[in-house]
Amino acid sequence: MSKSGVAVAPECITAFDDLKLSKKIKYIIFKISDDYKEIVVEDTSSEADWDKFQEKLLNAKSSHRGKEGKGPRYAIYDLQYELEGGEGTRNKIVFISWSPDEGALVMPKMTYASSKESLKNALTGIAVEIQANRDDEIEYATVLKDVQKGKR
Repeated sequence: MSKSGVAVAPECITAFDDLKLSKKIKYIIFKISDDYKEIVVEDTSSEADWDKFQEKLLNAKSSHRGKEGKGPRYAIYDLQYELEGGEGTRNKIVFISWSPDEGALVMPKMTYASSKESLKNALTGIAVEIQANRDDEIEYATVLKDVQKGKR
């Protein structure tokens, strides 16, 4: 359980293991349930379409006390990329903590921030962690650059 009291649903670990071991899932988007008690799987996809993945994060919503705003999310992406100089292909499992600076409500942002470690600790095998607060920080080129640097 996290500092915020939010638990990680078993389905999160199952989905992550499917991504990591079977390679059938390309990405997972997690959200905190509407009652703020559990981290759950919001979406998974077997398609390696970064634009669709990014769009889902950008369009995420959260609410608190009848107000709605942009929604923070956690995401896992199995990023495959080519090494420079034609030295081969690599895969890295990337954990993204998305918490938009503009348009997000304070309470959801605080809950996501205090619950992140709980989810990360439940998912064994994350290679790179990215904290993103602006739209440009979840653009493919920016994430790829961070992954190639081995950002943690």
